[in-house]
Amino acid sequence: MTSNMRAVEITEFGSPEVLQLGARPVPKAGQGELLIRVLASGVNRPDVIQRKGHYAPPPGASDIPGLEVAGVVESGDEQAMARVGIKVGDRVCALVAGGGYAELCVAPVEQCLPVPKGFSDIEAASLPETFYTVWSNVFDRGRLQAGEVLLIQGGSSGIGVTAIQLGKAFGATVIVTAGTDKKCQDCLELGADHAINYKTQDFVAEVKRITDGKGADVVLDMVAGDYVAREAECLAEDGRIVIIAVQGGVQSGFNAGLVLRRRLTITGSTLRPRPVEFKAAIARALHERVWPLLESGKVRPIIHSVFPAADAAKAHALMESNQHTGKIILTWGS
Repeated sequence: MTSNMRAVEITEFGSPEVLQLGARPVPKAGQGELLIRVLASGVNRPDVIQRKGHYAPPPGASDIPGLEVAGVVESGDEQAMARVGIKVGDRVCALVAGGGYAELCVAPVEQCLPVPKGFSDIEAASLPETFYTVWSNVFDRGRLQAGEVLLIQGGSSGIGVTAIQLGKAFGATVIVTAGTDKKCQDCLELGADHAINYKTQDFVAEVKRITDGKGADVVLDMVAGDYVAREAECLAEDGRIVIIAVQGGVQSGFNAGLVLRRRLTITGSTLRPRPVEFKAAIARALHERVWPLLESGKVRPIIHSVFPAADAAKAHALMESNQHTGKIILTWGS
């Protein structure tokens, strides 16, 4: 193995053009870790925020962007790999705290999952960040149950298309918001029961109409800001809002009396800084409950665009344009 590898670097904070292909030393896997020969890397909204200088990697994580990869195990802690049934040469996908936009990436063994049977590396690279996030927030924090109503803000995003499919797979009624009629139609074709164009319709009134006044049981919120107050207005009794991003701002005002009277829960989380043990528990749940759905075709990855790693700037520009439905992927060819 050579001592250097190609990696996409943030040369300075700013626009997509600051992403440049450079050379970095090959990272070394430590205790409880393995080294992956990366064949595809997922592009996610946190990568964009990091590029702009607003989302620093957790302590000890690589400054190279990228939170999810798929590829082949090159080496690693053999005892740790044996405990989870992984060996050198296996195809895996992994959630990482950084370093994903590179030819080689270190990942905690327990945050790796086998590539689902029949999946390409591109498809596998689209899974970890969104599936970990949706499982942790919709099902663990949000406690979504069969028969409940799930409202997804931003249904055409990578998170959104995953939440639609998992919500339906586990028996929920799914309502989404999206910014164009085309995106609304895309969400309906993925299985959403109802789609609301938030630019031309009042999502509060629409959710109440769709649910005959009852409201949504769980809201997956990537906006925050003034959306929180509006979401509280269309929650059912004992409803839960789970905030996973703050694209609409960090300041939120809401009717606290409504929270009291209807016993509402407003919560949220960020996954990146959580410890390996926390993410390992999510990985086990995904392997047991979601991977069979992927391998059977009941849930599928939604890939919008694929770019060579050298075109990472174009991938970020597309993400910021909000013109995509589904995931954006980088590939590492020879």
